[in-house]
Amino acid sequence: MNILMLLFSISVLLQGLVDSSRVLELSDRFLDIKKDGMWLVMFYAPWCAHCKRLEPIWAHVAQALYNTNIRVGRVDCTRFTNLATEFNIAGFPTIMFLKGDTQQYTFRGDRTKEEIISFAIRVSGPPVQQITRPESLENLKATNPLFFAYVGSYEGPLWTTYSEVAERFQPHGFFYSVPPEIASKHVWLKDPPAVLVYKENSHYFFDVDEKGWLELNSSLTEWVNSERFNTFVKVTRGNIHQVLQTNKYLVLAVVNENKLQEVPIEMIEFRDMIKSVIMRNRDKFHRWFQFGWVGSPELANSIAMTELPLPYLLVLNSTTNHHHLPDDEPHRLTPDAVQLFLESILNQSAPSYGGNTMLVRMYRSYFEARSSLSEMWKGNPVLTSVLFGLPLGFLSLICYSICCADIMDADEDDDEEDETHEKKE
Repeated sequence: MNILMLLFSISVLLQGLVDSSRVLELSDRFLDIKKDGMWLVMFYAPWCAHCKRLEPIWAHVAQALYNTNIRVGRVDCTRFTNLATEFNIAGFPTIMFLKGDTQQYTFRGDRTKEEIISFAIRVSGPPVQQITRPESLENLKATNPLFFAYVGSYEGPLWTTYSEVAERFQPHGFFYSVPPEIASKHVWLKDPPAVLVYKENSHYFFDVDEKGWLELNSSLTEWVNSERFNTFVKVTRGNIHQVLQTNKYLVLAVVNENKLQEVPIEMIEFRDMIKSVIMRNRDKFHRWFQFGWVGSPELANSIAMTELPLPYLLVLNSTTNHHHLPDDEPHRLTPDAVQLFLESILNQSAPSYGGNTMLVRMYRSYFEARSSLSEMWKGNPVLTSVLFGLPLGFLSLICYSICCADIMDADEDDDEEDETHEKKE
C-alpha cells in the first residue's frame, strides 16, 4: 500500500500541479490507487470547449476541498485512453466521485463551483447522517436550504425504506435522521416515525397513509423525487433533465439573463408574478406542477421549436414532451389567468404542441441546428464563413473535377471515333 502511494506521489510530482492549483493531473497509475480514499475527478479532452470553460471552476473546487479528505484531479482522456475505457466515459467533461473500490457517482447538475462542491460533500459521507445535538439542527437549517429528515427510532419499515431511498438519491440531496426530542423543538410532530422535507423555511411531511405501507417504497421514492427541488427553481441545460424526472408539468417563466446574471426589471416582475401563483396555491398545484424560470431563451426556444417573445410562459409535459403555450399576450397575463391556464392543462382542454414522434424529433434537430448556425454567424460571421465555406468549396471542386473529367473523356472518345472513320474511308 505504502509503495503504491509513493509511486503515485512521485508521478504527481513529475507531472506537477495544473496551473499552480490544487488539481492533480492523473495518469494510468491512477487505476492502482483509485480505491484508496475519495476522489473527485474530471475526465476531459483538450479540444473540448466545455472543458476549457470548466477549468477555472475546477481549480476553485480543488482549492475549496483542499483541507478535506477529498482529492481533486483530472484526466486527459486523449492521452490516457485506458482510464476513459475503464470508467466508460462517453462525453466531455464528465465529473465522477470515487469512494473506495466499488462506489462511484456521476455528477449531473450545473457545472458551478457551489453545485460541484455540494455534490462532493453529499456523496463523501453516509447516505443518512445523524443529528444528535439541537444546535446541529439549527446550523443545518441556516446553511442548507433543502434537506430530508427522518424522525423516529432506527427500526421498522419506514426507517428501512428511508435508508434505501436515501442511498438512491444521495447524489441529489441531503438526508438526515433526527431524534424526536430534538425535532419536536422545531416542528410539530405527529406520532413518530415520520419523514419530512425542509425547504423555503417550511416543513412538509410525507403522508404514509396516502398509499399505505404495502407500497411504501414506491410512494416514498416518488415523494422524494418530486420534493428534491425548491418550489420555484432556476432551470438550466445542466439540470433540466433532473427536473424533468419529477414527472410533473414544468411551468417555466422565460426571461433573458445576461452574462452577469442580470435580468431586466420588467422580466423580473413577470417572473415574480409566475412565482406568486405557486406560492399562494401550493396545495392546489404542487402535486402536478414544478414551477421555475429559465434565463436562457435558447433553451426555451428549443423546447417550443420557435422563437418565443420575451418574457413568456411555457409549460412542458415531462412524460410526453408536449408543451403548452397561453393564448394571452405575456403583458396581459395575470395570476388568475395563469391559474385558469394551468387548470385547462390538467383537464386536457388546453391545446398541446410538439411531442415525441419521429417527425417532431427530426424538426427539433433541424431547428436546433439552424439556431446554432445563426448564433455562430452572429458571434463571428468570418469564422462561420470559413468553417462552412471551405468544405463547400472543396466539395464544389470535387464535383466540378468529376464532371469535367467525364466531358474530357467524352471528347477523347469522339476524336478516336472520327479518326477510325477517316482510316476506313
